[in-house]
Amino acid sequence: MAVPYPFTSLLLLLVVPLSQAANQPPQPLGSLPGVPTLPLLQALQMRAPGSPGWQVGPASGQPLRYMLNLYRRAADREGRPRRSRSLGTNTIRLVQASSHGGQPWAGRWYLQALTYHMEGQPEAEHLLRATVVYLPSLSLAHGRLLCALELVVAGEAPRVLLSPTARPRHGWAEVDVTPYLVLGNSSVGSLALQHVCVRAGRAGGHDAPVAPGHPFLLLYLNDTQAGLALPAAESHRQRRDTGTLAHDLPNYLREQGGEKSDCSLRPFPVSFAQLGWDHWIIAPHRYNPRYCKGTCPHLLRYDYHAPNHAVVQSFVHQLVDANVPRPSCVPYRYSPISVLMIERNGGILYKEYENMIAESCTCR
Repeated sequence: MAVPYPFTSLLLLLVVPLSQAANQPPQPLGSLPGVPTLPLLQALQMRAPGSPGWQVGPASGQPLRYMLNLYRRAADREGRPRRSRSLGTNTIRLVQASSHGGQPWAGRWYLQALTYHMEGQPEAEHLLRATVVYLPSLSLAHGRLLCALELVVAGEAPRVLLSPTARPRHGWAEVDVTPYLVLGNSSVGSLALQHVCVRAGRAGGHDAPVAPGHPFLLLYLNDTQAGLALPAAESHRQRRDTGTLAHDLPNYLREQGGEKSDCSLRPFPVSFAQLGWDHWIIAPHRYNPRYCKGTCPHLLRYDYHAPNHAVVQSFVHQLVDANVPRPSCVPYRYSPISVLMIERNGGILYKEYENMIAESCTCR
């Protein structure tokens, strides 16, 4: 029996096509009764604004620029993760610091106490690594501002000076703070640092006090629920029984041509602006899950990667019993999508969702 393809029965009514999006108001999810939503939209809706009063201003500043650069290294404009990406995980959360204390400037010195709160992290997200990102050097009109980070440990003095793990990249330096966040098998709920800077320059030169941007914390996490991955056993079975019977039926697979109505991949773009989500989803601007549509040919070709069952089913339909249906046109291979978004607390989140874009079709 053929497996129904989730996208073909899904919502050609959910989202207005992009060609009409400019003149249409945002479509709230759930406004069309009985019509299911695309899997990615279901996953994102859990992170969407939870109440009508939830608002966040446009993301800006150094943290956003850093995360946008990270996103562009990891994914293309359509959100597909690049093969050369080296993030080593499917989730990265940027945590902003809360500052406390009085006037940070004292002569040439800048001292600012910072605290990063990490309470309320989802249980499915397991911490792999944590780094604090900061600018070690800033240009001034008459010199430079040189900065460093100190770890603040309650009841201990002096403070621990943190050293960058590698040479600064595009001006940014990263400090590994994983050992200070993980104690045994549990994670610490907060991290306290002191941002220390000194103004260095020519004698007689004077610069007005300029507060450097706050360092930010990056949590590299493994989200065990990020996407709709197939079970390992099902994936293995799929690979094992694919195409082996074709070698026993050379006459049956003689035809190599194809028609426009044959099973093939079709586009289905969804605009986040059309959904009214563009104020918190930074990238990508649209999602094209694509779907498979068309008739499976009488003679299945090698490029369809049809499993043994589909080859036999097509053979029986054509030569034995027409009441047996032809195989159905369904996705054969999927790819993930990467999304960069603003969280409810003002943080920035990079997340990869598995099996969200259809890449090829088969008949089964």
